[in-house]
Amino acid sequence: MTTEEAAPRVTRRRVRTRANLLEAAFAVFAAKGFGRVSIEEVCEAAGYSRGAFYSNFDSLDELFFALYRQRADLIADQVSGALALDGPDLDVPAAVDRVTEVLLLDLDWLLVKTDFLVHAARDPQVAETLLEHRSRLRQAVADRLARAQGLARLPAVLGDIDGAAHAVVAAYDGVTTQLLLDKDVDGARGWLKQLLTALLTDGSSTSR
Repeated sequence: MTTEEAAPRVTRRRVRTRANLLEAAFAVFAAKGFGRVSIEEVCEAAGYSRGAFYSNFDSLDELFFALYRQRADLIADQVSGALALDGPDLDVPAAVDRVTEVLLLDLDWLLVKTDFLVHAARDPQVAETLLEHRSRLRQAVADRLARAQGLARLPAVLGDIDGAAHAVVAAYDGVTTQLLLDKDVDGARGWLKQLLTALLTDGSSTSR
């Protein structure tokens, strides 16, 4: 048997089925919470049988991890892209505007992310997955700040570029916790813009 014959063929139909299962699971997890969702509920929401589920995922945990990685990678890519639009210069207020638009568009994502955080707190393997994502998000911010060194001066209190990147993610965590409770997206966006501008500049509306 050749390698091609031994390897399972990934058809477009299977790719579409997997994508539909992930999309349905996202809606169900956001509405009910990870620990309260069954495989049957995901299948019903997606319009598939259990057989279709098990041809793509071994368990609900595996689906949840795949869903988290998919959304987390997308957001990290969006943040990285938003920070790259200034070219060699760094217009901090403009960059902050773009990043906050990316980070605060989806309340359902924040619900799923919070579920994943709670799950990770009780499972070291899951925690490793979450830490990998957070590291990638911080690295996207740190890389952009590093390219702007000499063009935009960071406040000395942050220490170095890695310290600034940690501060950005910490500000996001704090603001989105409040957002989950009051559902005030506009308020959260405005508050995060103020925090990030104060963190990354002297607090004024223009970069230095």
